[in-house]
Amino acid sequence: MTTARALQMPTGLRVANGAFVAFWLLLAIFPLFWILVMSFKIPVDSFSTNPLQVIFGFETRRTVGGLSFLDLALGIVVLIAAYRLVAQTIGKAAGYLSLGGQVWFGWILASVVYAIGLALVFGWLVPLVFGLVNTIFGVIPLLNALATPVVGLTTEHYRAVWIENEFHEQFLNSAVVTAGVVTISLTVGTLAGYGLARSGGSLAFWLLVVALVFRALPHSVLVSGYLPAFLNSREWLGPLWESGATGWFFGLFSDEPPTLFGKHLPVIIVLVSINQPFTIWMLRSFFQNIPRELDEAARVDGCSHFEAFRRVIIPVMWPGVITTGLFSFLLAYNDFLVTSLLLDAEAQTMVPAIAQFFNRETTATDQVEAIAAAVSITAPLFLLVMIFQKQIVSGLTAGAVKG
Repeated sequence: MTTARALQMPTGLRVANGAFVAFWLLLAIFPLFWILVMSFKIPVDSFSTNPLQVIFGFETRRTVGGLSFLDLALGIVVLIAAYRLVAQTIGKAAGYLSLGGQVWFGWILASVVYAIGLALVFGWLVPLVFGLVNTIFGVIPLLNALATPVVGLTTEHYRAVWIENEFHEQFLNSAVVTAGVVTISLTVGTLAGYGLARSGGSLAFWLLVVALVFRALPHSVLVSGYLPAFLNSREWLGPLWESGATGWFFGLFSDEPPTLFGKHLPVIIVLVSINQPFTIWMLRSFFQNIPRELDEAARVDGCSHFEAFRRVIIPVMWPGVITTGLFSFLLAYNDFLVTSLLLDAEAQTMVPAIAQFFNRETTATDQVEAIAAAVSITAPLFLLVMIFQKQIVSGLTAGAVKG
């Protein structure tokens, strides 16, 4: 169906819109592309004032090696194939892996399986195959030029970050904090959002207003209030261990009161308290778009309120839950202030650890390793968006209502 000429956008406006979008994309993608390129070069190339030397890595290619035309071409093909494979099959895999109809469990398990599979493919299989292909083409006349390195590349900085500097420990800490925040936020948020969406009283409205005011507070205000309680937790909890009525019970867990400072659980609680108002608001809006007739039909069929919520409403709400979970994930994963102030060095997450990399006096090699660490933390975000792209778009545009 063609659009009427009077309703068509003028050519000049279309060109202006396209130019603005292209400029914005370039402005947003450039820093990610640049640090990605720098992380695979030796310091001489990474910090060169010549942009071509940074991109092509002349010294890196000469001293270490790099990628050939074959590597670049095959790499693009593998990336496109991996993207399509994940996008087209992740939903089916999640359905197969769902236990007892628990779709959320299937998606989590499928995401873990795909993440491990992609790590093995790109970390072990792809370099092995590419090396074999380059070896074969290197001995064929007229084709050996395709196997000659044209772009310098080294992965020594990533090995130094993850193995020598033990960055995998910060990654595990981030995984624990993020998983805890997302799990608690979605569990409480779905129940509260559903209840507030189905409640027609004024109390629900004022609860949401109070939650919004709490969400608007600066994080530094909340952290400054929690910090004394965590630092003095052993003294404050002491009476529970010393009391004859409660001491026997708490003594089963530890001989003395614990110190909450530097532990994962208190940080998870703080991040949940910061994020929960936004989660409730967002999930409530999704639940409001679901007709009440679905609840009534489930009740007529013999379901209790909770069974109707779990068996009927949540499957329809699944895109909205994923969208909300993504925002909770981003808050916990990218948090700096709360984690840097309330976690000690052993339990530190990745974002504060990278900041410490850049702030200390280091050599040029250490700076490139810090850049490699910064690139590393963006990989899970791209993987998450790639896996859940359809659910995210559906949740944002359709209000999580199917059909």
